[in-house]
Amino acid sequence: MQKLFALVAVALLSTLGFAGAGGAANGHASSAAVCPAPAVAAARCHALVVTDGVGNPLASTSPTGLSPVTIKAAYNFPTAGTPGAGKRIAIVDAYDDPNAESDLNVFSSQYGLPACTTANGCFQKVNQTGGTSYPRKDAGWALEISLDVQWAHAIAPGAKILLVEATTNSFANLLAAEDYAKTHAQYVSNSWGASEFNGEAGYDSHFAQTGVSFFVSSGDAGLPAEYPSASPNVISVGGTTLHFSGGNFSSETGWSGSGGGCSAYETKPSTQSTGSVNCNGMRATPDVSLDADPASGVSVYDSVRYQGQMGWFTVGGTSASSPMWAARSADAGTVVDSGYVYGNSISFRDITSGNNGASALPGFDLVTGRGSWLG
Repeated sequence: MQKLFALVAVALLSTLGFAGAGGAANGHASSAAVCPAPAVAAARCHALVVTDGVGNPLASTSPTGLSPVTIKAAYNFPTAGTPGAGKRIAIVDAYDDPNAESDLNVFSSQYGLPACTTANGCFQKVNQTGGTSYPRKDAGWALEISLDVQWAHAIAPGAKILLVEATTNSFANLLAAEDYAKTHAQYVSNSWGASEFNGEAGYDSHFAQTGVSFFVSSGDAGLPAEYPSASPNVISVGGTTLHFSGGNFSSETGWSGSGGGCSAYETKPSTQSTGSVNCNGMRATPDVSLDADPASGVSVYDSVRYQGQMGWFTVGGTSASSPMWAARSADAGTVVDSGYVYGNSISFRDITSGNNGASALPGFDLVTGRGSWLG
């Protein structure tokens, strides 16, 4: 039965435009939010899993989404040596993924990446205070964790990975986890968020630490801006769609789901330059982008059964773009903050096509920010 399901899954994915482990997509993939809508004072994860069109997640015994080689080729990311060596990337998520390390090693083995284990010092998992008494398991957040950990390792295979698991998805617990992460890593990725709220600026201090770069998914529902993506202390990471022709990368456009917009509560940092976009002195999001559309989703391995399925999933959402940006920053080995992003140190692919409720424009826009990191 499992083999039959895998064959059906691959066939369905092929009709959606995917082409195997290094696959490409030029169409529309049916997808569903991995995490449910959050309660008040809580956040949801920003992962979207490809489904069969009626809401059932598609899992297979072999990869069906884009591979690390395909992503790195599309962006000309570094591959020589051990990118990210000497750095540590913290992943902040909610609840426990009991198989995070073993699933990471399946992913690494599949794609010829160096092993990242507790034994070799590459991987560490802690709770929100740095202990080893982990939260309860949650299947949705476990798929999110698999995405974050695996794609941070894919883009920065030389970096160490610190997974910090908050007790729940409440802001109180997630921010406690953030406080631990920022004192134990140089790069912190956060693939979660919620609607903005009055008083959110009072939490911005949790995203401040000398020498640390913070990255936050901008959201998967277009406008308006979300929190903590709107914090002026973070790099807000939006989403794009990668297009392929004959299996080769051909173009990149703004994804319709990419979170963005002018903040209702946060003022613009002095370093942010928004070109023709006028937010009347308020913070504009996102700052930057990378691939996030489930139609060009990435391969993720997860053995914690999600809605009864396990194996290889194709996953998108700005939950994918945030850890990849954190990892690419670790490759650079420097603090990537607002001043760095809006300076002249990064070569961007300017995304001028696409709409999330706002239009992609030359220069800065509310769909993709400055664009994608290129090279």
